[in-house]
Amino acid sequence: MRIIADLHIHSKFSRACSKNLTPVNIALAAKRKGLQVVATGDFTHPGWLKMLKDELVSAGNGLYTLKESGDHPRPLLTKEGRKSPSDSPFSKGGEPLFMLATEISCIYKKGGKARRVHHCILAPDFNAVDKIVARLEGMGKNLKSDGRPIIGLDSKDLLKLVLDASDKCMLIPAHAWTPWFAVFGSESGFDSLEECFDELTPHIHAIETGLSSDPSMNWQLKSLDKITLVSNSDAHSPDNLAREANVFEISAQDLSYDEITRIIREKDLKKFLYTIEFFPEEGKYHIDGHRACGVRMMPEETKKNKGLCSKCKKPVTVGVLNRVAQIAERPYEPKNPPPGMIPYKSIVPLREIIAEALDMGKTSKAVDSEYEKIMKNFRSEFSVLLDVDIKDIKDINPDIAEAVARVRAGKLKINPGYDGEYGTVKIWSDKERKKLNDQGNLF
Repeated sequence: MRIIADLHIHSKFSRACSKNLTPVNIALAAKRKGLQVVATGDFTHPGWLKMLKDELVSAGNGLYTLKESGDHPRPLLTKEGRKSPSDSPFSKGGEPLFMLATEISCIYKKGGKARRVHHCILAPDFNAVDKIVARLEGMGKNLKSDGRPIIGLDSKDLLKLVLDASDKCMLIPAHAWTPWFAVFGSESGFDSLEECFDELTPHIHAIETGLSSDPSMNWQLKSLDKITLVSNSDAHSPDNLAREANVFEISAQDLSYDEITRIIREKDLKKFLYTIEFFPEEGKYHIDGHRACGVRMMPEETKKNKGLCSKCKKPVTVGVLNRVAQIAERPYEPKNPPPGMIPYKSIVPLREIIAEALDMGKTSKAVDSEYEKIMKNFRSEFSVLLDVDIKDIKDINPDIAEAVARVRAGKLKINPGYDGEYGTVKIWSDKERKKLNDQGNLF
């Protein structure tokens, strides 16, 4: 049975996150996306932890489901607070399962340099969560101000604390290449996992590749050959759930926290089918640049300009493409992976595809309308992006069908993201776009 899991999201208690990120709304959004397992996010925050304990119940396998209550089911709210018309009550047994998870920001000094590193933590039960929270609070860490708390603790010490809570817990470096807040980040990270975690490095079994890199970029590091590359959304709103995810082969009988974490720990190639990825060019930090000046730079340009913006001469933010190249140990060969690598599939989120097909904004009423038509005909967004026959989508809208086909084939152009600015996707050439606008369709 195919299990799609997004193991890194946030709650309404995290800064710059949607207030609609409640347990019920997360579950409904996960179901629409096509997820079977979704992270809770933010379990260190006292308000969110109380909500999780009040609204979730153990499924008996280290995962959790929503309790039956007067508030469940209820409709998902969009960012604007509108009810989504295609949402219907949960079917019996159809609810996504929750995994207890959080993200923690470690800011500290090591090796004579300031370090800012984010980590995802997975936990098998509330007992382990309570131990983690108690230890952090006992150290005087402020867990109330943000769902993703900032703590002055060495990454190695956080890893030890997490493992002391339960040897079933996992710590996974989050969005490993993000310039400012990641284990390999160009501005505040390390050149190796060993430099970060010292003698505890063998307890790091996976890293999260992040939106601005894909597995093939990470394959350039021989030191990561035995590390499992996972992908998650880091969603700050229900709409952004599952923009990246992990796909496992697990029977209904075997589905559990233990089995998912075993597959990740052991890099089980028979059970870890593939990851679902952003095209990395669409990520906010793919190439170098200076957003204030609107300057994008490829690594060779950055080198030529000695790391300075071509306009204002201030230092540019070194992006993921450049950073990977700095510490790469083998050539970039995306079509020739080293042995033992987990495959991946690249997608563009469905609303973005529809918006590009219609040449309108993602939040426009026309995009909403076409999205709802598609969702009424197919099971989930992932079923449309990965599985549905293009001919069946064509019956609803031929231009959207063509757009989905091109995304599946990787036939698109992206103006790369840089210095905190997302890249922009173009599925049609300028000539095709003119024909589409003039005639209403390409066919």
